[in-house]
Amino acid sequence: MTTYTLHTQDTAPDKAKPLLENSKKSFGMIPNLHAVMASSPELLEGYQVLHDLAQKTDFSADELTVVWQTVNVEHQCHYCVPAHTGIAKNMKVDDKLIDALRNNEELEDAKLNALRNAVLSVTRGRGHIDDAAMKGFTDAGYTSRNMLDIILILAQKVMSNYTNHLAETPVDAAFEKFAWTPVK
Repeated sequence: MTTYTLHTQDTAPDKAKPLLENSKKSFGMIPNLHAVMASSPELLEGYQVLHDLAQKTDFSADELTVVWQTVNVEHQCHYCVPAHTGIAKNMKVDDKLIDALRNNEELEDAKLNALRNAVLSVTRGRGHIDDAAMKGFTDAGYTSRNMLDIILILAQKVMSNYTNHLAETPVDAAFEKFAWTPVK
């Protein structure tokens, strides 16, 4: 079995040290995900760049949370669902929306639900989207740019979700209160 190290500023490879410093500045700590990714400075850098770019998309805080959490829940990421719950709360996303996403439920807001369905279809279809999900997405007012931004965020989530599955990354103390297990 392969083991993965939770790096600190002291134990990280030299190329990862400034990236972990960026993590501390952004989050006030080194998230355990970043500590694991530090073993591959290129992975950590790619993840940080994609995370920054995701926040520059046209998506609102609610929409960004829908994309992030829909992928996290679909991938059953024990680490990212709690982490993005905390992030969503910091972004002032409504608890009802957060809970519905965590519980893999239909969303009350029709536009957000169309977004969720499109994200699910693209994720499950490995880049293919079914006609009904695409129609709902465009009828809700989303554009081809928005679809491409979903791909950007999906790439970010694959990096984190898969890393967390492999490393069994422990949930950070700050997010333990948002612990999550998949709904059966």
